[in-house]
Amino acid sequence: MSEAGPTGVIDPRYGDASASAPPWTDIERRFSEAGLYWIVTVRTDGRPHAVPLVGVWHDGAFAFCTGPHEQKLHNLDANPHVAVTTGSTGSGGWDTGVELVLEGEAVRVTEPGALQSLADAWYAKYGEDWAFDVRDDRFVERSDSGGGSEGAWVYRVVPAKVLAFGGGHGQTAYRF
Repeated sequence: MSEAGPTGVIDPRYGDASASAPPWTDIERRFSEAGLYWIVTVRTDGRPHAVPLVGVWHDGAFAFCTGPHEQKLHNLDANPHVAVTTGSTGSGGWDTGVELVLEGEAVRVTEPGALQSLADAWYAKYGEDWAFDVRDDRFVERSDSGGGSEGAWVYRVVPAKVLAFGGGHGQTAYRF
């Protein structure tokens, strides 16, 4: 892996082998600028669980939060492996846009300084809609718009593999 991140490799079975893989900086920018993501966790009975959520790309990883009683948290207790997706979902047609899939392990963030840095990143990205204070080992919403009095647990997903689809290149894999 270079200082600029991993090098993407186009899979010629699913794309144009003569195309250039998008640079990792473009992929990070797309993760950073996305407003909505989907996370896929695995239920204890093996079924997938997919839900939309907001999050931030921060220090080379994706971060999200969840309430202590949500299904995805119960799933993570049993199996921390997740897939996080984002993209335009072909809104301009089946062959438009770039879709991203990040695979990795969700690890809970509890250190106050790291939580504050992430709370600041959420605020910078989403403003008052997602303003958090750090209390003990979790986020607590500044407003009463959700999250409950128990706050939200914060997780960080360092990529193990990222796939990028579309954009004239087909399928590109980035491995870490």
